[in-house]
Amino acid sequence: MKHWINQHTLVWRLVLARTCRNKLATLLIWTVIGIALCLPALLYVIIDNLNQLAGEVKHEPQISIFMKLDADKTIVDTTKSRLEKHAGIGSLQFVSKDSAWKQMQDDALTDNIATNLKQNPLPDAFFIQPKDHAPTAIEQLQHELQNWEGIEHVLADADWAKRLYSILELGKKAVWVLSGLLGFALVTIIGNTIRLQILTQREEIEVSKLIGATDGFIRRPFLYAGALYGFGGSLVALALINGIITIFNLSVADLAELYGSSFILALPGWQISLGITACAVTLGWLGSYIAVNRSLARLNPH
Repeated sequence: MKHWINQHTLVWRLVLARTCRNKLATLLIWTVIGIALCLPALLYVIIDNLNQLAGEVKHEPQISIFMKLDADKTIVDTTKSRLEKHAGIGSLQFVSKDSAWKQMQDDALTDNIATNLKQNPLPDAFFIQPKDHAPTAIEQLQHELQNWEGIEHVLADADWAKRLYSILELGKKAVWVLSGLLGFALVTIIGNTIRLQILTQREEIEVSKLIGATDGFIRRPFLYAGALYGFGGSLVALALINGIITIFNLSVADLAELYGSSFILALPGWQISLGITACAVTLGWLGSYIAVNRSLARLNPH
């Protein structure tokens, strides 16, 4: 075990020494990787913030329930009791046909219309807000209520929710596509960087193989170098993301204040930061692994 630790420690020291000797080149590679990682990560953070904002939006979807005109008080009371006990309903407001008729008569805009009517044409109505704002859940609740006794019609104001969720889903898919493309680009960039390092150390590798060095021994420092490139790039990406979001918040705070809100974009938490770092290190290791294996395949005799 001690021998294994010493072996890997020596490799890390070798990699860090080479990195320190090529500070400018390493910094440029980290910057390129950081910018490539920053784009999808920043888009994901913004979409995640918008998703949280959608859950807190004040204009929640509302379902309007209109009873039949001939529904008696017993049916209305039973319907009200069932709605109050329903697990999918967050809040409930009942407007009787008498109070709606009185309001219509008192309203200056509809007073003339009410005067020409001989009897009350308005039904008893319930206005509810569902707990689950997902469009599918709202539609399911709407269809369920429509089949209740005494209910004439159920209207669901969920069009805005459908549009919002569709936009957010489209944004998530765009993040995955962009992440895949840039991930492939990072593997290529890191692989080419490692390949150039292998070419500069070709003679050293050939001598090592002549004295019995295994492919694993030769491969190890390059894999660690690729992982180090990925780790450094993730730090640059996180710095860029935090800086960009901080700048955005200067304008977002002013805009939110105009609407009486205190909303600001949240900085990425430790889960997102850890995910970015893990992805970067994995991509760096993968790019190095591919480059080293291809180079060793050319050096090994067939």
